[in-house]
Amino acid sequence: MTIKLLAIGKTDNKELISLIDIYSKRLSFYINFQLDIIPDIKKTKHLSENQQKQKEGELILEKIGNTDILILLDEKGKEYNSINFSEYLQKHMNSGIKQLVFVIGGPYGFSEDVYNKSNGKLSLSKMTFSHQMIRLFFIEQLYRGFTILKNEPYHHQ
Repeated sequence: MTIKLLAIGKTDNKELISLIDIYSKRLSFYINFQLDIIPDIKKTKHLSENQQKQKEGELILEKIGNTDILILLDEKGKEYNSINFSEYLQKHMNSGIKQLVFVIGGPYGFSEDVYNKSNGKLSLSKMTFSHQMIRLFFIEQLYRGFTILKNEPYHHQ
């Protein structure tokens, strides 16, 4: 199985990029992982929130295959602790799917088309984080989930 993380807009913060790279590399020992950055929409000043969500949604859906399982990182999604999240990952791996795709939306969230195509929603917290920080938090949680599944000492209960 491949896990892909789609995100809107690049990260300019070198420290965040470095940490994302560290955890992405660690994660690659457990699973095929891909981080796919969708460029920011240009000239958004003249677009409404819905128009911007629609344009971002079209770009997101272009990256989703017919057999992919699409999970949105969304504040209204289901919350897990780290152990339950590792079990969630194991369940997907056991299902035989080829690609599990998690998506971090743009500043206004997702279009209705993306919500309609999704197979679920996942929330990392009730708090709001920057879209750049969520990338790091999510990749670290993926890594943590796999270390839990392998009974490695990274996670402490």
